[in-house]
Amino acid sequence: MKSPLKVIALALTFATCASPVFAAEQCATGKTLVDGKLTIATGNPAYFPWVIDDAPETGKGFEPAVAYAVAAKMGFGSDDVVWVRSGFDESIQPGAKNFDLNVQQFSISDDRDKIVDFSTSYYSSAMAVLTTQAVVDGGAVPTLASLKSLKWGADANTTAVPVLTELVEPDSDPLLYNDQTDVTAAIQAGQIDAALFDLPTALYLSAVVVENGVLLGQFPADRTKNPDQFGMLMEEGSPLKACVNDAIAALTADGTLADLEATWLSETTGVPVIE
Repeated sequence: MKSPLKVIALALTFATCASPVFAAEQCATGKTLVDGKLTIATGNPAYFPWVIDDAPETGKGFEPAVAYAVAAKMGFGSDDVVWVRSGFDESIQPGAKNFDLNVQQFSISDDRDKIVDFSTSYYSSAMAVLTTQAVVDGGAVPTLASLKSLKWGADANTTAVPVLTELVEPDSDPLLYNDQTDVTAAIQAGQIDAALFDLPTALYLSAVVVENGVLLGQFPADRTKNPDQFGMLMEEGSPLKACVNDAIAALTADGTLADLEATWLSETTGVPVIE
């Protein structure tokens, strides 16, 4: 028979070892749309390299990989994650949601934070200059002096606008458009010379969407005063926010987020850094 002191010591040891798992399993209990399940939304469609082959359930692509890692830290197995689709604009509107979390390259901003909740950032984005081969042939080079003289466009709903005006300070006011599709159409039509996008999106647009698209250069996240920060979106007042933030903090501390970024959003893009 063990002495009372040994029993107490063993109990304390077990509690100490088990407490992180216990806390993870309990932090979301009774707080999700479906008990025992974590419903995560992404775009329809969801694009490379954020989601591979428009199939988030495979865990392939940066955002599904992050989502499953966060879910695991919260105590959910992969079979407990349920994927749904949700449009970008409808997701950032106030009101009830059909998801617990939404990962869709949502930039955290003060205005948005008034009507929805965001997690802490899981990604700080470099910004890249998307243009065409014709503009490059016309003499554009990856320097601030060259960029200032270009005719710029931007999606009025994104943080590309303040980054453009504060960092590039173009000679003429940028033309503002309703969405990404309008911006890329303006580039192809020659209405504008260039636009700023986060680096992975710009890689996709230059390769797939914009004919003869070229990435002229990139501004690393630490070059901007307020780099574009992506957060998981939740319904305003979500009881899951603290739980999600704890999971992201743990994944940051143990290097998981950095590893996932290296795996799915390779830094070796060949896009020159703008001096």
